[in-house]
Amino acid sequence: MDGNGRWASKRFLPRVAGHKQGVDALKRIVSACPSRGISVLTVFAFSSENWSRPAEEVSGLMDILALALSREVPKLQRDGVQIRFVGARDNLSPRVKKGLEDAEAATAANTALTLNVCFNYGGRWDIVSAAAHLAAVGTLITEKSLSGALALAHCGDPDLLIRTGNEKRLSNFLLWQAAYTELYFSSLLWPDFDEPALDSALSEFRTRERRFGKTSDQIAGNVVSDA
Repeated sequence: MDGNGRWASKRFLPRVAGHKQGVDALKRIVSACPSRGISVLTVFAFSSENWSRPAEEVSGLMDILALALSREVPKLQRDGVQIRFVGARDNLSPRVKKGLEDAEAATAANTALTLNVCFNYGGRWDIVSAAAHLAAVGTLITEKSLSGALALAHCGDPDLLIRTGNEKRLSNFLLWQAAYTELYFSSLLWPDFDEPALDSALSEFRTRERRFGKTSDQIAGNVVSDA
């Protein structure tokens, strides 16, 4: 969800104002997903590298998170959205940690949509943490065991990854899980991303041929066995 700060700067507003608008954009997309057949939505809200941003902005982001949780969790509950926070929690404040835990507990039984919020998350952190856990318990590290130990093991790998803000890189997001994910880059800044923009991304996704290492003929079922 990239471009909140630039959205605010273009309007001569503090960067935090862009993050507040970004919450509104997220609410729109969360509401739009179930009607479009999307059962899992994973968003990158705060990376492990974002701590290096100005202290005022980081503090503002934490305040926005606390306010959003208090205001939005009841609606998520009514709409059947299960929220899960993915990322390291050891360096979060007690207030923030409790807010995350309470939101997860309140929505744990919901099934209409799983909303994974990657907060204090990094793809490299995820892989290293999973490998360290497997090593600590004496489990052989394989593709299967590592996948099962990752922070997002409760859901499948993403089909489509959308990045807004006209940036064209992963920025340490879902490095393992996105191995065969279709990538879509939007020039829109995140606060401007809406339902029509989501539909455009989904429309392009439907035109992609996903081969997973196979040939086009194999996918189409046109390959005749030599036997």
